[in-house]
Amino acid sequence: MNRAALFDVDGTLTDTNHLHIASWWEALRQSGHRVATHDIHRAIGLPGEDLLDHLLGEDRDRSGDDRLTAAHDTLYATYFDRLPALDSAADLLRALSRAGWEVLLVTSAKDRELGALRRAIDAEDAITDTATSDDVERGKPAPDPVHHALELAGTPSGRAVFVGDTVWDMKAAVRAGVTAVGLLCGGIPRGDLEDAGAAAVYRDPAGLLAGLDDSPFSAIRPA
Repeated sequence: MNRAALFDVDGTLTDTNHLHIASWWEALRQSGHRVATHDIHRAIGLPGEDLLDHLLGEDRDRSGDDRLTAAHDTLYATYFDRLPALDSAADLLRALSRAGWEVLLVTSAKDRELGALRRAIDAEDAITDTATSDDVERGKPAPDPVHHALELAGTPSGRAVFVGDTVWDMKAAVRAGVTAVGLLCGGIPRGDLEDAGAAAVYRDPAGLLAGLDDSPFSAIRPA
């Protein structure tokens, strides 16, 4: 049976969380909302509508949501030609691919944004497929995106590992029955990731790559 290595992208493989925070902060400011960047940071990783629910409340007037999301997307798009991959992100994906893992991206990014992120990572030869929030009814922390990725890989949950940087990633993985691995490079504290279900936590892709032989990946042997 296949083994699947599932990866979040923003904050996990690319150093882009703070670009999203700045873009959401400005979009919210333009619409008259004062939201602390710390609170925005904790919401990164949620799909756009869920992020706004988290920050502004579910009982808000939603008539401005499309304008808010469009403003964020426009602001964030100004970074597309210079999105930074995290150190060793491509090397990590290639190491897993060479070892026989199906490597899939599990992300809320869409269309042009996803294309820009994949160009930044620069590991197309290692990536098997991508599951986005557009493919399912509910995004992270619901398990739906992870379940969809497993279907794409043809892999049971017990033979998969999901690597992410947010509590939403960890919760989605655990709810899907997949081993969760947390990275600190997205800015979320170790304790929060562990409390959300991380079986192991590493500093960044380089740290995971260096410790791959002793990581949760090593517990899933080739069929």
